[in-house]
Amino acid sequence: MGAEVISLGCRLNLSESEELRGILAQEGDLVVINSCAVTAEAVRQTRQAIRRARRDRPEARLLVTGCAAEVERAALSAMPEVDGLIPNTAKLDPRAWNVPAQRAEMRRHTRAFIAVQNGCDHACTFCVIPQGRGPSRSLSIADALRQVERHLALGSREMVLTGVDLTSWGHDLDGSPALGALVAAILDAFPQLGRLRLSSVDGVEIDPQLLDLIARDSRVMPHVHLSLQHGHDLILKRMKRRHSRAQATELVARLRGQRQDVAFGADLIAGFPTEDEAAHAANLSIISELGLVHGHVFPYSPRPGTPAARMPQVAPPIVKARAAQLREAVAAERARWLESLIGQPLEVLAERDGTGHAPNFARVQLPPGTEAATIVTVTPTRIVEGYLA
Repeated sequence: MGAEVISLGCRLNLSESEELRGILAQEGDLVVINSCAVTAEAVRQTRQAIRRARRDRPEARLLVTGCAAEVERAALSAMPEVDGLIPNTAKLDPRAWNVPAQRAEMRRHTRAFIAVQNGCDHACTFCVIPQGRGPSRSLSIADALRQVERHLALGSREMVLTGVDLTSWGHDLDGSPALGALVAAILDAFPQLGRLRLSSVDGVEIDPQLLDLIARDSRVMPHVHLSLQHGHDLILKRMKRRHSRAQATELVARLRGQRQDVAFGADLIAGFPTEDEAAHAANLSIISELGLVHGHVFPYSPRPGTPAARMPQVAPPIVKARAAQLREAVAAERARWLESLIGQPLEVLAERDGTGHAPNFARVQLPPGTEAATIVTVTPTRIVEGYLA
């Protein structure tokens, strides 16, 4: 049995895991856990995945990489199931795995994740990602174009640009280009590319060129996922975020005014230290104010060595209850949005599981027999288990 790569966490990890599958394609009995450490729950899931992998493949060599391999190095090294750790910064270097530099081509995927940025230079008080990923580093435009070209040759129909802090792309390159310059370069170089999507973006770092491309270029998907984190200004300040609630509201209103079909999502943290009922209410209300239909809700958990871990904590049962309320609010907003899409023709990119995504990232159940990696027009008539059908 060949190498198996188990990926946890963010889209960047998904992208890197696909690269790892290529690097390790010729390896023998090996399991790699590409871990996540963004929350205590993510670390718990990493440990759970390690134990499950060892049960399923007791004779395999089991190696761990990813953010938890940095942030939780001692704890993971002590697990009897783990044979070794690979530094997160070295995991895409074949030498770290003792394999030849030439790697097998990646398998064809409907959507390709292009990791154009890694690391983070910010210091949000709740976050350990800079510990796990290091400082911000950008892929050059030329290297990014080569990645897109390769995925197009493999048959991918949609490119998703990813990064730990995607909108900081370019700050470390000559001339400090902004992300809009990269997006424009990709669109200009590949007129045959019909769909370009962005992963999570920081609203305060969206440059004018990028804003214009999102608003006006039909090949840039109308789907903006904001690294919002909270809806209350004092909590945002204590998080050391760089935007206010009003700035987020203004950005959403501006984009929606220029492109009516744009759908918004956001990351939201429940129960951040010092969060009182008024702050939680503000967090809840921003969901309907911005019309957030895609939500990643994280119950706050203290991470080792972060300033927020030393702040007055909210009781865990309250954190859990508030996270549930946030999820319910997003679900209600999403249900209303899906209802509004019934009867509208949608161009859906088919996945292998019988569903696909519209440009606004609504998930659509496709007719039986629809071939993966094709784009089909579907006019949904109902909602089934959170999907349009």
